[in-house]
Order: sequence, then structure tokens, then C-alpha cells
Amino acid sequence: MIHRPFKQVDVFTATAYLGNALAVVLDGQGLTDAQMQNFARWTNLSETTFLLPPTLEAAAAGADYQVRIFAPGYEMPFAGHPTLGSCHAWLQAGGVPRDPARVVQQCKAGLVAISRTPEAAAPGGHRLAFAAPPLVRRAPTPELGAALAGALGLHARQILAAQHLCNGPQHFGFLVDDAATVLALEPDVAALGRLLPQYGISGVGLAAVASEPAAPGLIGRSNREARAFGGSAPAAAQPADTPTVEVRFFFSTGPQITEDPVTGSFNASMAQWLIAEGHAPSHYTAAQGACLGVEGRVHIAQDASGQVWVGGDVVTCVDGQVLL
Repeated sequence: MIHRPFKQVDVFTATAYLGNALAVVLDGQGLTDAQMQNFARWTNLSETTFLLPPTLEAAAAGADYQVRIFAPGYEMPFAGHPTLGSCHAWLQAGGVPRDPARVVQQCKAGLVAISRTPEAAAPGGHRLAFAAPPLVRRAPTPELGAALAGALGLHARQILAAQHLCNGPQHFGFLVDDAATVLALEPDVAALGRLLPQYGISGVGLAAVASEPAAPGLIGRSNREARAFGGSAPAAAQPADTPTVEVRFFFSTGPQITEDPVTGSFNASMAQWLIAEGHAPSHYTAAQGACLGVEGRVHIAQDASGQVWVGGDVVTCVDGQVLL
């Protein structure tokens, strides 16, 4: 065991402790898979990452570094907030990308491009955004859609559309009628715990798209507060990053179902689906985590080529060493 540089960062937030935490071991060389998995189990965070040099093949294809992503119980091929958080940690620790405007990360799912765009409101003046991986999606069977909707507490009249979504992880997404519907749900976690493994799904989530930006902070308030304060601010006064999409996501951690504070991979796949089907504009900001007391913000943008980019701010909360 040796002392290795370590950071714990908060992702999809510009304010520490209001996003999704990630542990990053900046030097994972020499560690076995079992050692990485054991440490990820010990941190007890949704994900822990280990940074390594890229493989020779990946380096030849442009990779700047390699990341291994572990949940407490298994390794993941790709995940969104570990991608942005690991890149932030790598850059802050002195990593120098071949292209100053773009970092290329190697993970189990392949190579992922991460852009660095100037953004005055972001920590350090830049916001990171990853290129959403290729998405495979399909319509669900009526039986599965009904079963998952019932476990979430959704009524058929509240559901506008549903899809299987796979961009590495296997997810299931619902588009629902209103942000208040998203925020008011109280899922049957026991039922979800039975259904997700049965159908090979790692997580299920839902989103609502507003036609106009809500008042600042409104989309993350409870249904009662939304009704009370709905007309409190004119649309013209909204900042550009005001959320117009509300998201919640529930995932399996083995025997338990957990709600995720902010989920990059799910927001990526939802954005690709919703934009492609005309359910959402090509640029928007999603809010996630309100029911957990956090204020996650995910910035979605589709470029002229059709590539969807998933952006978020990252702040460092712990900086030091770990004996591993």
C-alpha cells in the first residue's frame, strides 16, 4: 500500500455539496480489479474512479488518460458524472491534453470527448461537457412500461412517452406531463427492486419538459409551492441557465434501490431521445436532485452535426492522499 493522490469532487454544481459526489484516485497504476472494487465499496459513493495511462491503442487514437469507474458493487463501462469529475480532477492535478480545447478519455465503453468551453459562471471560468455516447433505444413492451409506471406511482394519463435507453448502462425513461408530477412521486422501491434485475435494467428515471422557463428555483420546489409562486417572476427575467426540465432517477445498487442526486448518463440518453423526437429543444438545462436537497444542473446542447453534449460544473471538496 502506498500514498496516492486523491480528490473528492462535487459534479453538476457550482456550489460545493449541492451536486453528486465522486471519489477520484489519481494514480491507479498497480491496483488490481479487486483492490479498486474494495476501495469503491469502502467510499460508499455511487461511483469511485481510478485514473491510469491510456492503453497503447487508445493513446494512438487520441486518448489523454484512462478511467476505471466502480460503483460499490460492480464496474461500470461509462457514467456521466464520473466522466466530468475525473476530467476536472485530472486537469486540476496538472494533466495536459493534446488539444487545449478538448480532452479525450478512455473508458470501458470506448473513447469519450470532453469539451472545455469558456463559461463565466463556472468554477475556473470553464465548463466541461462530454459528448453523449451512441444511444441504442427502443419502445418498451406494454407490460414492462405498465409495471415500471406502477412501481413509480405514475398513472397512464401522466405518461407522454417511454423508451428503453442504452448508452453503456441500461436505463428506462419516462416523459411525463409536468414537473409537479416528477417531484411528487413516491416510488415503491421494493417493486422497483424486483423489476429492474428481472428485465436487465440498471435504472429507471423520468423527466418533464416545461414550455417556458420557470421562476428561479421554482422547478425544484414542491407541487404546493409551485402553485403558490407560479406567477412570481416574468419570463423575460430568467437567466439563460434557468432549468426547463426536471429529472429524477432511481437505480439498483444490488439489493437496494437508490435515488441518484444527478445522473449524467441518464440525462445524456434522455436528451438524445427527447431532442430526436421533438419533445425538447436542442439546448436546455435540466434540474435534478430537488427531492434529495441538492441542486444539480445539467446543461444540454446539440451542435450543428447533431452531437449532443452534456455539461456541468465541478468543484473540488477534498484534496489530499489516500493509502491504497
